[in-house]
Amino acid sequence: MSSNLLKYEKELYKNHITLIAGVDEAGRGPLVGPVVAAAVILPVNYHLEGLNDSKQLSENKREAFFKVLQEEAVSIGVGIVSAKEIDEINILEASRKAMYIAINNLSVTPEYILSDAMSLNDIDIPSKPIIHGDALSLSIAAASVIAKVTRDHIMYELDGKYPEYHYKKNKGYPTKEHLELIRKYGITNEYRMSYKPVKEVLEENGSEAFKEVVG
Repeated sequence: MSSNLLKYEKELYKNHITLIAGVDEAGRGPLVGPVVAAAVILPVNYHLEGLNDSKQLSENKREAFFKVLQEEAVSIGVGIVSAKEIDEINILEASRKAMYIAINNLSVTPEYILSDAMSLNDIDIPSKPIIHGDALSLSIAAASVIAKVTRDHIMYELDGKYPEYHYKKNKGYPTKEHLELIRKYGITNEYRMSYKPVKEVLEENGSEAFKEVVG
């Protein structure tokens, strides 16, 4: 599986380009919490059996790959953009900004960037956006795992702060149960106020929809 996922990387290796950063984000769809991007540079011809798009992996598999990648990747950078900023600049631009932050947080400057569908023109490094890149490029697949697990850990922390919203289970996505819970308990500061389901609760209940935030 992994060797097929190195197609784009191998094309670059032929041109003596070896510092290739795969870039992906997690958390465009949730109602709460930040969007998180990761940039990952893998060793040349890297192989990690079973590594694939994070959406195709179980939570336990993602956590296991996360640990391996932390040890074996050449460099990992993470970018986090808050719900407040998502509301200010929109989720597409927030995702792009998180990717730029992740790339800048790499300890090694990449020679080339492979991104999951996102054009990254505001950076002085050549790049290629690949549609469904997380399923087609090992570097992007690695970034998708780092981004997803990093974001999940943020949601676990929020779950500890607000256990009544079941973030550990729903990860902030607009499940039927989650929508019922925000109607019942209200909206906290970590919510994306520009998202339609959150807007609807605010419009229905006005200032009463805001939960008293402690700490």
